[in-house]
Amino acid sequence: MNGAATGLIDSHCHLDHFTDDEIPDLLDRARAAGVEGMVTIGTRLSRAQQQKDLTRFDRPDVRVWCTVGTHPDHVEECDVTDADGIVALADDPRVVGIGESGLDYFHGAEAVRPLQQARFRAHIAAARRMDLPLVIHAREADEDVAAILREEVEAHGRFRFLLHCFSSGPDLARVALELGGYISFSGILTFPRSDVLRAIARDIPKDRLLVETDSPYLAPVPRRGKRNEPALVAHTALRLAEEHGLAPEQLADVTTENFHRLFSRAA
Repeated sequence: MNGAATGLIDSHCHLDHFTDDEIPDLLDRARAAGVEGMVTIGTRLSRAQQQKDLTRFDRPDVRVWCTVGTHPDHVEECDVTDADGIVALADDPRVVGIGESGLDYFHGAEAVRPLQQARFRAHIAAARRMDLPLVIHAREADEDVAAILREEVEAHGRFRFLLHCFSSGPDLARVALELGGYISFSGILTFPRSDVLRAIARDIPKDRLLVETDSPYLAPVPRRGKRNEPALVAHTALRLAEEHGLAPEQLADVTTENFHRLFSRAA
């Protein structure tokens, strides 16, 4: 696309939603769009091996890394319940982070919230022990996510984390930044009614910004409603560059440097 940034990293995608036959062409399109790497994100610890296996598509011109974790929507399905179990699954050079984990009060019944919170804390403990970044999912649970982050940092010290696909309010963003966290924006940033989100994005320090697709979901404008894929992170990056008054290549440099600082195992 015209004006596309180069050297981008899609910090959050779900390659397990694509077939093995689709992924080589997906990587070709990503490289053509200026994407040099992507992280396929775990949503069930029971499928951690599948995420690791997806890194076989890693190649010199488009890197493929993975994380392992259980999404809050799937906590009732997971038989790995403590930090020890998560650490055992993450002790692999192919794994560059923990997650996604966090709280989702949009989908989850109220009765499941204590279990989500317990699993969130277990993922935090594993991330701290492994010194790996935790990829955090937060949906309609800003106050509890902020409270748990504060409690964990006060009790056990800081750990690396990323609020992914950020669509929360300014208070959670402020807490995350105070605690040393990073914030990643998805195609939601490009949606016409995302003025509030764009205002928040403009206030995020440049050294804490990342970009992502969350593909195959949330395709950015002008592909909204279509199947998303890592190549389309270029559209989100272009909009984020505009909000920060940066040239696309500057935004690519900034977000990729931030990615490698946070995901330091992604060599």
